[in-house]
Amino acid sequence: MHKIILILFFLSLSIVNAQNNLLAKNYFEQGEYEKALALYTNLYKKNKNFNYFKAIVASHQQLENFKEAEQLLKERLNNKRIIPQLYVELGHNYSLQKNDSLANINYDKALLFVNESKKFNYGRSIGESFERYSLLNYAIETYIIAMNTFPDTDFSYQLARIYGEQGNLEKMFDSYLVLIKKNPSYQGIAQQNFSLYISENPAEEGNVLLRKALLQKLQKQPDVLYNELLSWLFIQQKEYKKAFTQEKAIYKRTGNNDLSGIVDIAYFASNDDDDENAILMVNFLIENASTPEEKIAGYQHLMKIKLKTASEKEYPKIQKSYEDLFNEFGNGKKTYQLQLDYNYFLAFQNNKKNLAVSNLKSFSKQPLSRYQKARIKMLLADILVFDEKFNQALIYYSQIQQEVKGDLLAQEARFKVAKTSYFNFDFTWAQVQLDVLKKSATQLIANDAMQLSLLIKDNSLEDSTQTALKQFARADLLKFQKKETEAISVLKSLLDNHKGEKIEDEALLKLGELYEDNGDYEKAIESYLALIEFYNEDILADDAHYRLARLYETKLNQPQKAKKYYELLIFNFEDSIYFVEARKKYRMLRGDEIE
Repeated sequence: MHKIILILFFLSLSIVNAQNNLLAKNYFEQGEYEKALALYTNLYKKNKNFNYFKAIVASHQQLENFKEAEQLLKERLNNKRIIPQLYVELGHNYSLQKNDSLANINYDKALLFVNESKKFNYGRSIGESFERYSLLNYAIETYIIAMNTFPDTDFSYQLARIYGEQGNLEKMFDSYLVLIKKNPSYQGIAQQNFSLYISENPAEEGNVLLRKALLQKLQKQPDVLYNELLSWLFIQQKEYKKAFTQEKAIYKRTGNNDLSGIVDIAYFASNDDDDENAILMVNFLIENASTPEEKIAGYQHLMKIKLKTASEKEYPKIQKSYEDLFNEFGNGKKTYQLQLDYNYFLAFQNNKKNLAVSNLKSFSKQPLSRYQKARIKMLLADILVFDEKFNQALIYYSQIQQEVKGDLLAQEARFKVAKTSYFNFDFTWAQVQLDVLKKSATQLIANDAMQLSLLIKDNSLEDSTQTALKQFARADLLKFQKKETEAISVLKSLLDNHKGEKIEDEALLKLGELYEDNGDYEKAIESYLALIEFYNEDILADDAHYRLARLYETKLNQPQKAKKYYELLIFNFEDSIYFVEARKKYRMLRGDEIE
């Protein structure tokens, strides 16, 4: 019983101390240093905690009681067990009084402990103390001395971070490379930090210095690590062919048949429309595939790249290529994804919907997983929407939600129920589905749901007949059906008949997108500029600025105009999702170093 009472006593005492510590901290942060000092002094009397001691010293310094702080520090340094980082604290105390000579004397005393102590490595505690007061050169010296004195310790990470703060990029990169070489697990962290100092522009100082450092390391001590980092750098610079060269070197040097690096670059290259190099990479994947599955995946990627730029005249040849692949690899589970891609091509590009539907229904009878069958059903439903058979499509989407409950595919199906209902002018039911998705879906689907929900709500209040909204939905459907010319005509009619209505900004943005898709860039510019002129305070204004900037930069090769609209976005739309990207692009076009 006595033991229990004692435990409870110490427990309650611990709780009180914790509360007082928190209160003292709050006082200090709020600038009430006298109250903080009183509390910390009381805490220190009960518990000789080093953190309480430092807080007492800091409180005195904030109150400009430098003599009291000095006395406390000197008394503690006179103890048998010296805490050498207190020399840094004492030096800082002199620095606050503008006494730099005494400050430096004490900083040097701290360094002596790092250099002369063979038993204890004080590098971390003293180095961190120097860093706390932004004494970065002293911190660097501390870490270097500690590493020389104790070879088993490594402060490369700390050094790299400090060199970065100082803008000494060459030493920063070198320190990170030393660190990664010793401990490969730091590679991801290093790349994150490299990203702060490099850009897409290979001529930027950071890009040049990192490339130089890696090539030098590679020449002196060849290691796939440096090939990997060079590949990563070339990807950031969108120099995919150079990245491919590095990945091939890695593949040959390791001999482990791992083609994942090349798969990634092929994907990046294709996404950036560098199709020529993407095809080179995919052909390499196919030639070096160690399993039929890898080979099929390679062919799947190859067909997608070819379809991106194929004309209708080439469609028969593409269809024949797909059929040849099925003859080689079969029509079973092994070619599941390839068959989905093929039938998507038939329905949405090659105008052979009936053949696609027949193929998919036949394929669904094979022994596939529940998820795979649901994915087939999703494509069938999409084809039905494309064919404006909305009720049949809705049945399929609803079935999918039941068949794969809890899966992302079920959320996707629910969103498609909303979108199909919207195409069919059933805005009420669409809104019911969207309200659910806004709360429970993944971020991507939730964002899409939010946008569609706002469109419906905003354009149902003013117009009870929803005439303009129906026209807009019709244009959206025509775009989905790849009938861009008809969609443009519907939107132009909407804009002529519903001037000044809420939907006008949505229509102008959609019209600009359609003109872009058709390659009519001048008319796209007209639409975006009209949106900016009349709706510059509305939610879509940043979209118009960003699309204009991207259009001038990537399609029209007019960097000065691109820079203008990136700048306007930066200064006028700080909350925009495009803000970070716009700032990066603006600085690059201006020739700045990217921070």
